[in-house]
Amino acid sequence: MLDINFIKEHTDQVKQSMTNKGMNDTGLVDKVVEADRQWRELVQKVEKLRSESNQKAKKIGGLMKEGKREQAQKLIDENTKIKEQIQEKETDLDQFKNERDQLLLQIPNVADQSVPVGSDENDNEVVHTWGEPLKKEWRKPHWELNDFDGKLDFDRGSKVTGAGFPFYTGRVAQLQRALISYFLSKARENGYTEIQPPFFVNEDSARGTGQLPDKEDMMYVIPRDELYIIPTAEVPVTNYHRDEILSKDQLSLKYSAYTPCWRREAGSHGTEVRGLNRLHQFDKVELVKIVHPDRSDDELESLRVDAESLLEELELPYRTLLMCTGDMGFTQAKKYDLEVWSPGQEKWLEVSSCSNFRSYQARRMQIRYRGDDGDTHMVHTLNGSGLALPRVMAAVLEHYQLEEGGVAIPGVLKSFMRGDKL
Repeated sequence: MLDINFIKEHTDQVKQSMTNKGMNDTGLVDKVVEADRQWRELVQKVEKLRSESNQKAKKIGGLMKEGKREQAQKLIDENTKIKEQIQEKETDLDQFKNERDQLLLQIPNVADQSVPVGSDENDNEVVHTWGEPLKKEWRKPHWELNDFDGKLDFDRGSKVTGAGFPFYTGRVAQLQRALISYFLSKARENGYTEIQPPFFVNEDSARGTGQLPDKEDMMYVIPRDELYIIPTAEVPVTNYHRDEILSKDQLSLKYSAYTPCWRREAGSHGTEVRGLNRLHQFDKVELVKIVHPDRSDDELESLRVDAESLLEELELPYRTLLMCTGDMGFTQAKKYDLEVWSPGQEKWLEVSSCSNFRSYQARRMQIRYRGDDGDTHMVHTLNGSGLALPRVMAAVLEHYQLEEGGVAIPGVLKSFMRGDKL
């Protein structure tokens, strides 16, 4: 969330950023400022009462030593009433603070000045392209490529669980595992420490990275145990250092994690959900950075390069988009999307989002570092997909399919699986 002092000092900027992100209820900003004013006013009253109570306590002690019990008792009675007032106002303090904090959670991050203002995907900017997209010609979409030693079994997945939960069998399953191993090995080469995180998180963790209260409908929930099934490894990995104070020398921290991910994808429909295009369960390798604020802009660019290099080594044509304000999300200050070319479908498929959250997530999670001044400061957090498997798999199957039948194995994956083709 945003710092309340930043909101008070830059009220118009925060409101404009909300509008640019497609949120019209800018009155939230005025409400949170007012709630903070009431809370601070009450804090002063409580502190004044506590000071008065302490002064009376000292007088009571003196009077008791002097044997003036009657006068002391009078002050004791007065002090009892003051303490009752303090107790009542402390209850009000908690109420005002909770109200303010709940309002803060509803205000999105402020977009970086370099982010284009726009309403939807049509306003995103292409900032980088690589490779020449293949023409469709004889190439089929990946869901029609099931005539080799292994398959994507959508029908049995629907039978066993439901739509969006496919089986991967035989050599296709091996190809999936090879991609995961390749992504993790490249992350290790780039200095990321591998983590195997839990697949379930509690409410505090979901709130910390911004899934709550913004994306409740996207997550699967286990009400009985009050747990959420992770939509991405970003959630458990970034929360790894929640409520911790790091030393400045520890920064930057870089983590990679492979996990299955689960998303309800409420509202998705049409051709966008064909085959592997949009699943409820999928595999992904996530890259997470926890960095010094002075380095976060540079760290975003290097994170983007780390993700782009995977597509280049797989020899898959891609483009990088700088997302506009209306298409970048609630928590991000700046975001790049990487889209790979799908020749069988003749369209671009998103395979990675690389985001800088600045201190927005860190403030929710209270991840801080101790600076040279001895004070604590919020770190900056970043993450990116390195990469999401379903659409990469789709692009590999379509890009490397052979006209005579089968699919060639990309060169960088041959050390992870036997043979030259499926």
